[in-house]
Parts: sequence; C-alpha cells; structure tokens
Amino acid sequence: MTLKGYISTCLITLFVALSAMGQVNNALIIGISDYPASSGFGKIHGENDCEIIGKMLDNKGFKTATLVNSQATAANIRTELKKLATNSVKGSCVYIHFSCHGQPFEDKQPFDEEDLWDESIVAYDAKINYQSGVYEGENHILDDELSHYFGEIRRQIGAGGLLCVVIDACHSGTSSRDDIDEEDIIRGTYLGFSENGKSFSPRINKQGNFKIDQIPGSSDIIILEACRAYQYSKEVVKNGKHYGSLSYYVNEVLVNQNITKSLDWVIRVKDLMGNDNALIDQNMVYESSFE
Repeated sequence: MTLKGYISTCLITLFVALSAMGQVNNALIIGISDYPASSGFGKIHGENDCEIIGKMLDNKGFKTATLVNSQATAANIRTELKKLATNSVKGSCVYIHFSCHGQPFEDKQPFDEEDLWDESIVAYDAKINYQSGVYEGENHILDDELSHYFGEIRRQIGAGGLLCVVIDACHSGTSSRDDIDEEDIIRGTYLGFSENGKSFSPRINKQGNFKIDQIPGSSDIIILEACRAYQYSKEVVKNGKHYGSLSYYVNEVLVNQNITKSLDWVIRVKDLMGNDNALIDQNMVYESSFE
C-alpha cells in the first residue's frame, strides 16, 4: 500500500470511530398525571414514571425530550414525534414512552380494525366524549397515526437502528368494573369515543405477542403494552409512590440491562409483572419485528 493509501485508510477508520463515539440515541417521554377537570379523565401518576424512566435513560446517555402534564398536548406530542422522524441518527436507538390514559376510538372509513375500534393515546387536551363542533377527537392520537410516525422513524434510523416503544396505558379498562378495588388507579376508560354514540365492547384476544413486519432498509421495532386490549392497566405503589406498572418494571429491568434487539429483557419485564400479585388480572403484551 502506498503512503497516500495508508493515510487515506487511517483517516477513514478514524472518521468511522469518531462517528460511532458521537452517535446520539434519542428518547421521548410523555407523562400525564393531572388532566383538566373538563376532560372527563381522572388523575393518574404519569409524572412519576417520567422521573424514573428519564433518570434511567439519562444514565444510558440518551438525549431525551420530556412532555409532562400541560406540556403533553396533542400538538406538542406530534411535533416531538416528527423531530424524531427527521433528526435521529442512522443506526441509533430511539426510545418512546407513553404514561397516560388510553381510550378506544370508533374506527372511520376506510375501516382497518376487525372490531371497528381503534386504540388511542389520550393527550392532555383531549376530552372523553364526542361533542359535535366542540370536540371531535382531534387531540386523541390514534394507533394508525402512531404507526405512521413509527414507520418514519424506522426509515430514518435505518436497518442498524432500533425503535423501542413503551405504552403504559389501557384502552378498555375502567374504575367502574366490579373486579377493581376502590383504591386501584386505572389508566383508561371503558367508554368508547364515538361520533355515533356506539357502545364499546372489547374483543377478547389472549395472544401475548405479535409479529411486526420487517421493512427493508428500516430498523427493527419492539413495542411493550401494559395489558391486553380487553384488560385495564393498574398502577402499583412502590416505596410510597404510585407508578404505572409497566413503567416501573421496565425501569427495574433496564437499570441493569441495555435496550437491545433481544427479547430477553422484554420477557424479564413480562415475568416480573406476572409475578406481582397486584397485577393478577393484567397481562403485558409485546409486538416485535425480531425474535
């Protein structure tokens, strides 16, 4: 090899090494505790989840954007998701965490849900009931919209990257159900959001994991959900504080493990939740593009 070729090779190697050292993993954490009284949604403790998840990600070197309570409007959530889809680095890990209420949302044409109900994330400025001309669901973030953002992020970070999403909310739970104790705090509502006044009836599906298609040139993805679609998501009390059950156990595992393209840490979270007697009627679900 000539001296010129040797120098060129060294410079390329140095550039690759520096690029890897400077790689930034991005995260977005949404946590809502206090919804406006006019929203119809009760108090939960998403803000507490932000504290532990934020600290864990900070210790792992993530660059994190956090939206808490009144910051977590639908517009702000959408803005931050768009930033992740345009600013994330090739080959990086992107982590997204939702700690909030969830609600079933009546599907619209073209219908894409077998039971004719979408799942939705309830932003701070959403309301529990449809009111024509007042509130028509624009601040609910539906699973179809989230899927679009996730696809954009996966393309942005490329085949070497990983998108991890944690959804600590439920879409069919309610504090009015007979099998919930008075002191239980539930992250969702059994009331479906419907323009036509339809009543929501959850579909019973006991499958615990689902396969997400791999996309050529796009990253792998793992999504953890607090419970099955027909269940409710309880909060747990640890050291005198309320946390989302999924958030608490994700933190317990990831404090000591890395977020990787492996289901080992995911199964560990699922096992810990399954061994918690307070969560006997709640089953974590995960979706992934890898095994």
